[in-house]
Amino acid sequence: MGDAQGGSAQGVPRVAEQARWTRARLGRCGPPLDLLTAHFERHIYAPHAHAEFTIGVCVGGSEIIDYRGGHIRSGPGAIVVLAPGEMHTGGPATPTEGYAYRALYADPSLLTEGTLGTGTPHFRDPVLDDPELAAALRQTHTDLAGCPDPLEAESRLPWLLTALSHRHSTARRATDHVPGAHGISLVVRDRLADELTAPPSLSDLAADLGLSRYQLLRAFRTTMGVPPYAWLAQYRVTRARGLLEAGVRPAEAAALVGFADQAHLTRWFRRVLGVTPAAYRNSVQDAGRS
Repeated sequence: MGDAQGGSAQGVPRVAEQARWTRARLGRCGPPLDLLTAHFERHIYAPHAHAEFTIGVCVGGSEIIDYRGGHIRSGPGAIVVLAPGEMHTGGPATPTEGYAYRALYADPSLLTEGTLGTGTPHFRDPVLDDPELAAALRQTHTDLAGCPDPLEAESRLPWLLTALSHRHSTARRATDHVPGAHGISLVVRDRLADELTAPPSLSDLAADLGLSRYQLLRAFRTTMGVPPYAWLAQYRVTRARGLLEAGVRPAEAAALVGFADQAHLTRWFRRVLGVTPAAYRNSVQDAGRS
């Protein structure tokens, strides 16, 4: 990780070279997954390889990468998938534009969930044109880099990486049908509600039910209409409302219902109710005095 700052010709400071790493965990006590947010103007990577899949979304400028004996180029909105163990470089495609991207480093097993067989998926083309998936990967990366909640990471990242394999690799898709999906989702819902401040990992829940994590996610999303982390966040908001109405301060309410901090509570409170926790608390207290 590193960053450097430079100045523009007009003397206005601007960020020239920066890279920020965030480590998300896939479920409580689960394996880590690294996220990189990068903007470079001149930086050129030396030849190197990763043990994981490198999956990036270009968000600005253009990058040229030496890979598999050739050159690949990515522009805004492109998804780049580099296989584990493959040597590659990276640098600006033009001398003036620079490049910016969001990348994650995924264990190969995360791309085999929901597919037939256990072999590493093969991507014939390392640069993919899939605007919907690119937008979803970018938004998930942004959200998790800002607040790497373990249940949110485990709910979103394996699902998107499975979609990546389904759409663009040679892996064969497993059946999406999960027998007993409704009952499965109710069991998962109740476990999350009972353990809202320290929810179990989806891997552990799936193992208890004799399922794969992908099957559990499929069953829950099909029945509830949202992934597990989103259901739990909304349930936490409901519980926080009661605490705020009782006079508890937002920061205390956030901790009591399992949010990472007050900012995490505020983000979800606004999504669900359209107001901040503080504004909601003030309004119900004012109503009680009138």
